[in-house]
Order: sequence, then structure tokens, then C-alpha cells
Amino acid sequence: MTLSNTSQPVNFGAVPDETGRFGPYGGKYVPETLMPALDELEEAYLNARGDKEFMAELAHLQHTYVGRPTPLSYARRLSEELGGAQIYLKREDLAHSGAHKINNALGQALLMKRKMGKTRIVAETGAGQHGVATATAAALLGIECIVYMGTVDMERQKPNVFRMQLLGTEVRAVDSGSQTLKDAINEAIRDWVTNVETTHYLLGSALGPHPYPAMVRDFQSIIGLEAHSQMQDPAEGGPGRLPDVIVACVGGGSNAIGIFHPFLEEESVRLIGVEAGGHGIEDGAHAARFADPQRGRLGVLQGTKSYVLQDSDGQIAITHSISAGLDYASVGPEHAWLRDVGRSEYTYCTDVQTLNGFNALCELEGIIPALESAHAIGYVLELAPQMTKDQVILVNLSGRGDKDLGTVMQAIGRDS
Repeated sequence: MTLSNTSQPVNFGAVPDETGRFGPYGGKYVPETLMPALDELEEAYLNARGDKEFMAELAHLQHTYVGRPTPLSYARRLSEELGGAQIYLKREDLAHSGAHKINNALGQALLMKRKMGKTRIVAETGAGQHGVATATAAALLGIECIVYMGTVDMERQKPNVFRMQLLGTEVRAVDSGSQTLKDAINEAIRDWVTNVETTHYLLGSALGPHPYPAMVRDFQSIIGLEAHSQMQDPAEGGPGRLPDVIVACVGGGSNAIGIFHPFLEEESVRLIGVEAGGHGIEDGAHAARFADPQRGRLGVLQGTKSYVLQDSDGQIAITHSISAGLDYASVGPEHAWLRDVGRSEYTYCTDVQTLNGFNALCELEGIIPALESAHAIGYVLELAPQMTKDQVILVNLSGRGDKDLGTVMQAIGRDS
């Protein structure tokens, strides 16, 4: 496939390379003590991909436990209200545990159990959905589980903290730094370094050191594989053809890369990732890595090279988003590469626009979305009217919004 801003064809199947790089991005930037663990993980994953019994067991659990395939929904009233493109929703909010995160959590937990002989999982979480998914998989497979979570996120995601505890997971509060996702990842990595012989770090997004970005992408690609088939099949709720545009929110980027990846070779399909615009780019209180030319620069954070929000001295910038799951200073390396080669586009949605998207989906479709997903909807409110009625938008509705009701009630001035 040849793209407009490069004279050479792009082979999407060739990334990452053997060193874990997507062009200049990715790689392994970790302490020497973790290199054997990453090598072991890569070997186990490559082995599992070729193991028919492992893949069959994973597929069985995806169907009988997770509830896959998740359905496609036509957002008729929202489409009519906006008066432009026809809008379809890939309903990851209907997956067991309430979000796309279970796809990767179950895949990694099964990999650890069947291929690696580890006895303990550590994980991080921001919005709590990855933590809940990891706790769910750990309970199912009988694995000890510790989840690290920033105290700011614990306060705004209390229901998910309790859900993890109900599932038998220990939630450890992190009160350093900004007390959000970045700091939770730091603590999870410290635990992993200390207990690497017995512990697997179940990273929740398409970032971190190789092989995590590719492995998480592959576990999440089931979203796009299903959607590719469903969109072309009216019996599955689709319009009978591929979409003109796919829109997904982007924090670390796992839900977006999961739906984008099976469409990369479909040149007619635009791929748009929506970052967290927070209070606005000029204000500086946001998590839009690509949209801020002053602070969004190439850097290394938590094991991988990608775009990182940083100050003039190279220190990691404090970020903000109404959504805990998008409140992160970096982005997955494959997204940075896809942007460079011109295959995907990235924009942002502010907190106010996000709440508009949240309210629109609630009132017009009877669906309460996660605030992460509401960023994608908020952008679609602007995009759809610019398109014609015979065009189609597919939105990855990555999670449900019951976890965010307290945040929304506070934002609109109601007591929680």
C-alpha cells in the first residue's frame, strides 16, 4: 500500500521488526534485569500463536465467557439528529466486565498460565477497566493478582475499585507524582522488577517495551476482525459495506489499534484516533500528545520510544482528562508510526465536547458510554454533519459508562 506522504509502499505486516520497532518508535528501554523476562514473554507469545490448542482454548473463552462476537449497532436516532453520515457502533461495552480490556487481559493471563509457569500477576489501571478485566481473568484462572492505581483515579473510579476487590484482587494505592496512570505503571514495574521470577506484568495498553505493543494489538485485533465482517453483512447489523471512517479514542491506544489494524490495507477507510483535549490545548491541561507542538515530542517513557508530553527540560508533563483512562502522557508506538506514514489521523476532543457526546448517546440511543468512548462520540458530533447521508462512520464504543457516573454528576453540578 502506497500512502500520500511517502513514496515507498508500506508493509503493515512487517512491523514491528525483530527489535520491536515501528519505524523509529517502540523498542525495549528497561533495566537489564527485565530483559530475560521480556525475552521469555516474546518466546511464549510466539509459541502460543502457533499452538492450535492454545488458540482454540482462547477462542472458546472469548465466545462462552467474554460473549464474543460483540454486536454492531446502528445509531439511527443519533444519525438522524446529526443529519449527515450513518453512524454504527462496535459494542465493546457489551463484553464481559464492560469494556474491550478483557480481550487482552484474558489473552495474557491464559498465556501466563499455560506457557510461562508464573504464579502472580501485577497490573496497572487508570479508569479501572483494565484492572477489572485483569481481576476477572485472574479469578477465572485462579491466579494471584495485584493492581496498582493512582489515588486520584481511585477516588474518581470508586465502583471499579470495589469491583476489583470483590473479584479477589488487591488494589494498591499510588500516591506519588500525579497519582494517576503514569504513576501506577511506575509502581507496577517496580513490583515486576522485584519479583520477576514469579510475576507477570499484565500491561493493559499497546505501549511499553516490546513485545507488549504488538501482543496487545494482536489480542485486541479481534475487534476489527469482527467489525470488518459485520459491516459487510446486513444480517449482522451492518450496512453491507465497509465504513468510510473509523473513529476510536486514543489513550495508550489499545482499543483504537484493535479496530484499526484489520482495516490498515483498506485504502478507502479513514482511521481517526481521538485524544483527550482536556481543558484545551492552549490551556496545557490535556493529554493530546500529537496536538501540542510545544510539549508533544519524541521521548522514552516506561519502556518505549514514542510521542511524550514533556516540558522544556524534558520532564514528563502533568496531564489532564475528564477520563481517567486517557489521562496519560504518552501514546503507543504503532500509533506514532501510523501517523508518520499517513495511514491514520489524530485529533482531540475537550472535556466539554466529551460530555456533549456522552449526553447525546445517552439521550438518543439509550447507551451510557464510558467517558473514554465519549471522546470518540464527541468528535463524531462534529464530523458526521460534514459528511453525506450515504457515507458511514464506525465508532469503537470501547466501554460502558457506569464507572463514570460520579465524575459526570460532579461535572454537571449534581451531588454524587
